[in-house]
Amino acid sequence: MAGIHISDLEAAINYWRERSPSSDSLSLADPVRALAELYARMAYRHETEIEEASLSQPAREAWLAWFQTTPDTPCIAICSTSQGDAVCKGCGRSFDEVQRWTEMTPGEKRASWRRITLEGTAWRFNRYSERAL
Repeated sequence: MAGIHISDLEAAINYWRERSPSSDSLSLADPVRALAELYARMAYRHETEIEEASLSQPAREAWLAWFQTTPDTPCIAICSTSQGDAVCKGCGRSFDEVQRWTEMTPGEKRASWRRITLEGTAWRFNRYSERAL
């Protein structure tokens, strides 16, 4: 199973805070509360990732709602894995990730996104960045 990074939880919390702001500056909407409790536990334990399968149902639903707002694939239609490269020069995914993308869980997809974003070497981040828009 894939791990969900704490930065994704933070992004999901911010998404829900904008979508369901507190009316009294004290209470939290249910999706924010579910994600914030998880975030707090991770911060307390000094964890940066949590297994996707270990999310409570409310936290999972809130995280998946945020996930649906993210780009589905890093592909920019310049696929060098079709030419035999082990890692695509266009999007930065490995051959296996390109082949399995439609079967991957949301957590696995986000882990791939995180890795290629941190590496920043794929063409989607430099010479062909306009295709990523």
